[in-house]
Amino acid sequence: MIKLIRTNSDNPDFVTLVRLLDADLAKRDGDEHSFYAQFNKIAKIKYAVVAYEGDKPMGCGAIKEFATDVMEVKRMYVSPEARNKGIATLILTELEKWAAELSYTKCVLETGKRQPEAIALYEKNGYRQIPNYGQYTGIENSVCFEKELTGKQQIQAIS
Repeated sequence: MIKLIRTNSDNPDFVTLVRLLDADLAKRDGDEHSFYAQFNKIAKIKYAVVAYEGDKPMGCGAIKEFATDVMEVKRMYVSPEARNKGIATLILTELEKWAAELSYTKCVLETGKRQPEAIALYEKNGYRQIPNYGQYTGIENSVCFEKELTGKQQIQAIS
């Protein structure tokens, strides 16, 4: 059974999972990793989710304010042994629900072209590709997405 907890970037399990994520991304991104790393600091993240199978942390994700009514999804990761079990979708859904509870109406995110499983996850969960934004404008390896938080997320936030 998967248990999700809402926490922040001080959570030691979140920190450990993000280190594993960064190691994976360093391999995938190669020389470009330092460019992306500067935008992925986790200090002072107020909204993070960690997924546990029993008492073992298996995955994480976070949101941070991007604009007045927009949250940015950050630091999504599921450990290799826990992949293909729907954990990433559970984390993403919980982050969207949390954003809706906080009265945000949209989520945006950036991922890399060298992460096809991440692209598939976001597309499967209703995200649509948008032009690269902010620091990712003109970056060939980046793919940006957005999703309006309507319907299900807002109903869940109310209940």
